[in-house]
Amino acid sequence: MDVKDNRAARIGDVAREAGVSTATVSRALASPEQVRPELRARVRAAVAKLGYTPNAAARQLRVKRSRTVLVVTRKRWSAPFFAEVLRGLDAELSAAGYAMVLANMDSEGQDRSRQLVDMMFSGTIDGAVFLSDFVAVADGRSVFDAGLPLVSLCAAMEGTHAVLTDEDVCMERALHQLFALGHRDILYLPGPAENYNEIVRWGALARAFEAAGPGLGLTRAEGGDFSLDYGAAAARAFLASERRATAVMAVSDESAIGFLNTVQDAGIGVPDDLSVLGFDGIEFADFCRPTLSTIRQPRFELGRTGARVLLAAIDADAPPAPTRHVLHNILDLRGSTGPAPRRLETS
Repeated sequence: MDVKDNRAARIGDVAREAGVSTATVSRALASPEQVRPELRARVRAAVAKLGYTPNAAARQLRVKRSRTVLVVTRKRWSAPFFAEVLRGLDAELSAAGYAMVLANMDSEGQDRSRQLVDMMFSGTIDGAVFLSDFVAVADGRSVFDAGLPLVSLCAAMEGTHAVLTDEDVCMERALHQLFALGHRDILYLPGPAENYNEIVRWGALARAFEAAGPGLGLTRAEGGDFSLDYGAAAARAFLASERRATAVMAVSDESAIGFLNTVQDAGIGVPDDLSVLGFDGIEFADFCRPTLSTIRQPRFELGRTGARVLLAAIDADAPPAPTRHVLHNILDLRGSTGPAPRRLETS
């Protein structure tokens, strides 16, 4: 069809061209995941043919939405793991016509908490995604009191839609793979004691050891962090010890890489003398020598799934009950793990 009088194409023109209703056109442009692929394709073709440009401001006024989502992060949000999660979030949200606003909760002071709570009540956002388990409270109000759809990623927050991975299952699977390679004494590099992921991973490891029976050793390193620096510090402590462990399991790839580099610099062969396993599947793990064995999390898909869950909650007629979505990790044993050697002794 041709648009008459050289006027700008309207949503009704697109609907007629595509042979669908105007409601379907609107959903296909604003929330494409809610429309069947063949209908989306017809709408996209009609939009391209007619040169239709949605009036975003008018659409926002009609549905009383800002088409903006708040993403709350905490400490080192730009670290390799979360960068890919954020990319997945942005890809899905932008495809649906939404923008992201980042709020970094490095500071837990009242001023920062008040800013976050005020934003939740301001009417300028439609929902929030938490990459942090910190709940901001100010002036007797919390982020939950605004009544907005909320999603927590990678760490379950009560009262939110949680998108997680099967990290407990994979920790147990990884441990049994090390057992199969002959390892009986494991050193674990933890994260911060109060961290959700540390609690889940350490709990799974401790339960698996208890179930495996006697004759095994599990040591938890002092301190706890997700950083390269912590891994290096844990390695120096290991080198100064009796070094009973023949395998190291780290809470994160970054701490595993810090450990790996430090022990190799001291002359310990990996994996001939010591096996090292990380957790996350960040790109840096691919460039270690040897390549780091790791538990790969679907980081991009975590972000995409979180965005889809949030958009569905925003579009729901009534607030849905909190849901839980669990994605699968992949155990990837590579160059840094091998058969258990004879026990190392101090020189």
